[in-house]
Amino acid sequence: MSDHDDFAVEPVRGLPARLPEGETLLWQGAPDWKVLAWRGFHLRFVSAYFAVLIGWTAFSTWWVGGGWPMVFRSVVPITVAALLAIGLLALVAWLVARSSVYSITSKRVVMRIGVALPMTFNLPFACIEGASVRRWADGSGDISLAMGKNTRLNALVLWPHARPWHLNNPEPSFRALADLDAVAAVLAHALQAASPEGETSLNLPAARPAPQPETPLIEGSSLASAAR
Repeated sequence: MSDHDDFAVEPVRGLPARLPEGETLLWQGAPDWKVLAWRGFHLRFVSAYFAVLIGWTAFSTWWVGGGWPMVFRSVVPITVAALLAIGLLALVAWLVARSSVYSITSKRVVMRIGVALPMTFNLPFACIEGASVRRWADGSGDISLAMGKNTRLNALVLWPHARPWHLNNPEPSFRALADLDAVAAVLAHALQAASPEGETSLNLPAARPAPQPETPLIEGSSLASAAR
């Protein structure tokens, strides 16, 4: 399923080899690093935590009689720590997005991932039992792939390109897609075309003001839903 040394000799960006005759590239993209940092690496929670901590420290110092100079000095260490933590998360998100390439062909999904050790995962449609989407209010989101029982993947190797908290049965995921609906439509049509019965249907979640649970993208007799 994976190849470890493809990155240096990629004949086509994001692919370990040129596509064989009869196979076409339908879509190629990568995570949006800002969405990945904010959603995938929970930068919003980290920022909120430090904001509350800074506010509480400033208030506590003022409450016990400290003047503005003392208040300022009390929050400097926390502010520095906050900037370092936020900057580190943003940098990691940028590196992950920069080193990742997601591809959908007419026969498979290909994921070239890895910052320090790039590797390529080839996921034939025959091994994919279903797909689900998680859509955020801004239209961005994730697409997760439910793999067959005979497909063994390691969640730690896939991270962060895996559905969160699915460690026993890892689901490779396109994370932090800015154009979620367009990519989901391409994948759904490709999976439907590959389904022997051709009885699959597309079901995308509507935009809502808050993140929604993962919703089935593909349903049918040959492609089971990944949402559980």
